[in-house]
Amino acid sequence: MAVCARLCGVGPSRGCRRRQQRRGPAETAAADSEADTDPEEERIEAGAAALAGAGGGRGAGPSPPPRCSLLELPPELLVEIFASLPGTDLPSLAQVCTKFRRILHTDTIWRRRCREEYGVCENLRKLDITGVSCRDVYAKLLHRYRHILGLWQPDIGPYGGLLNVVVDGLFIIGWMYLPPHDPHVDDPMRFKPLFRVHLMERKSATVECMYGHRGPHNGHIQIVKKDEFSTKCNQTDHHRMSGGRQEEFRTWLREEWGRTLEDIFHEHMQELILMKFIYTSQYDNCLTYRRIYLPPSHPDDLIRPGLFKGTYGSHGLEIVMLSFHGKRARGTKITGDPNIPAGQQTVEIDLMHRIQLPDVESLRSFNELSRIVLEVREQVRQEQQQREEDGAEDGEGRAPQSPREPQRGPAQPSVELPAEKGGGPADGEAAAAAAPAPEQPAQSGQGQPFVLPVGVSSRNEDYPRTCRMCFYGTGLIAGHGFTSPERTPGVFILFDEDRFGFIWLELKSFSLYSRVRATFRNAEAPSPQAFEEMLKNIQSLTS
Repeated sequence: MAVCARLCGVGPSRGCRRRQQRRGPAETAAADSEADTDPEEERIEAGAAALAGAGGGRGAGPSPPPRCSLLELPPELLVEIFASLPGTDLPSLAQVCTKFRRILHTDTIWRRRCREEYGVCENLRKLDITGVSCRDVYAKLLHRYRHILGLWQPDIGPYGGLLNVVVDGLFIIGWMYLPPHDPHVDDPMRFKPLFRVHLMERKSATVECMYGHRGPHNGHIQIVKKDEFSTKCNQTDHHRMSGGRQEEFRTWLREEWGRTLEDIFHEHMQELILMKFIYTSQYDNCLTYRRIYLPPSHPDDLIRPGLFKGTYGSHGLEIVMLSFHGKRARGTKITGDPNIPAGQQTVEIDLMHRIQLPDVESLRSFNELSRIVLEVREQVRQEQQQREEDGAEDGEGRAPQSPREPQRGPAQPSVELPAEKGGGPADGEAAAAAAPAPEQPAQSGQGQPFVLPVGVSSRNEDYPRTCRMCFYGTGLIAGHGFTSPERTPGVFILFDEDRFGFIWLELKSFSLYSRVRATFRNAEAPSPQAFEEMLKNIQSLTS
């Protein structure tokens, strides 16, 4: 224990806070035997006393300074020391001796650990009324369910989703984040609770399902494996409504789309909406979630990576994760649709091939924009062919230029089309470029005028009329059920730090993306390699 005292900074090397009287080896051993110590401490102290006695007998020099044991410190000082240690270390500390175990029942220690490790800012002293201690909150709620905190993607077939599990007061709540109603891409995200865990009146944590409109009811959480857990509702009758499936569908439609079925005139959109309701309703009693991370940021990134809301035609708004990988940027779907499911790369941007747009009058011509993009595509194709020929001559492929740029083969999907193959994100809506709107300066204060070419459809006509720069990119399109996927050329338009767009050349359609401004805790990847592995895992589930 003397060694522990030195490590904690309360031994002779830092000076003991209690005044100690110099005493001989025999007196020290007698005093230590009166304290409540474990055999290891007695062995260390006895060894130290023997060494001191041997040295004094030889007259080799002055006796060493007295040692200060942690056991000799006042309880209030031990409380301060223990409260500064990680909560995961305290159970081991309680096994040292009965004194430590008794002190570790002090609520002050656990109140501080709840606040510093999990951000619990509630007045935990109110727990005294319910008979639940801060130690119970830490051990039976926060520490037990710590592995489910963070960002998750639910396994709901092609649709995916975004779940954020957070500590909210004395609850752990799973919030499902939903895009704003189509086509208002700049509106804030919506969210609703799916489950909660709390420890209020019982000595064990209670899991409650929040789905439906009849209040919290009994649920269950199971941690399947690392970075994966599942939830189950034990009272699915709470999900049903008195009006039957028709009332449930109309309620879901108002929540999901902000309108009624009569307000939706496109027959194809009605079919897609009904299909999503029927499919997702099968998962109202049991769901599996897989962890996702926010993309790491680098100083040389074009803009700050993160989550964005994007317009995807009849499928409405979807959530896309923008990440940078050396000379390429990728947009990965967090939510998806039957054509391009969640987990697939909806867009890929070639940061080495910048596109210089013509003047506004020339840009109105779709043929002119198409000519420019196809010329860049041919240039990219020739460069790739040249690299392959050089690699064949050398007997090996050329290594990537950047350590953050993985080598990519033609079979790797990279982009997505919002609606069904052959139908653009705007589904035949009027071209936004027919009547130019007043210019809106980019946030950077610099840029060039931008307008969509005539014939390019957009669900949101309120797009910026100034852009910073444009790059060549590809978008992933496919038929229903992710059949016959292919990458088609397009244009990535950077408007400002929080908005970008993509023109799908083959579809003659435009998608506008706006940054998700919500703050997510426990969502950082432990390493760049872990983030890359996460992208591969969520993509493989729907490939």
